[in-house]
Amino acid sequence: MKVLSLTLAVAALAILGVWSARAGSGCSSSCSATAAEKPKDIVDTAVAAGSFKTLAAALEAGGLVETLKGKGPFTVFAPTDEAFAKLPKGTVEDLLRPENKAKLVKILTYHVVPGKVMASDVVKLSKAKTVEGSEARIAVKEGKVMVDNATVVKTDIRTANGVIHVIDAVILPK
Repeated sequence: MKVLSLTLAVAALAILGVWSARAGSGCSSSCSATAAEKPKDIVDTAVAAGSFKTLAAALEAGGLVETLKGKGPFTVFAPTDEAFAKLPKGTVEDLLRPENKAKLVKILTYHVVPGKVMASDVVKLSKAKTVEGSEARIAVKEGKVMVDNATVVKTDIRTANGVIHVIDAVILPK
């Protein structure tokens, strides 16, 4: 089960990378000024950061890009490309397969909490109900915030429709 969840998370990141490559070529010079002035949503913010290509690819494969570009607000615990690379070899590729879409969506939605939960609020929690339906454990250990087995390495990346907290591992629903 953990391998499957890990695979799904990796797939989500791969989708984000695909999506970011597509998004980067869609705006002509006439729309670049307008796009630069508007606050970016969660997906566009992650893509612009450049370290969430696997997550972007997974979001694309899971059909979740439009959802995370929606009104929100959402709080996303976003694993980096390095976090996905920690998964067993072949996990991400397996999760990105169409026949594994349901597993991928389950893993990806476990990384999302409804509402905008800033770091100052996260540290007061012991758990958070995810969009997937399960609760992720939250703890402060040795001065570091942990979400399940992942360490939060960057907090409060504000977006037009929520907030991103960067994590160093893919987390999996129970």
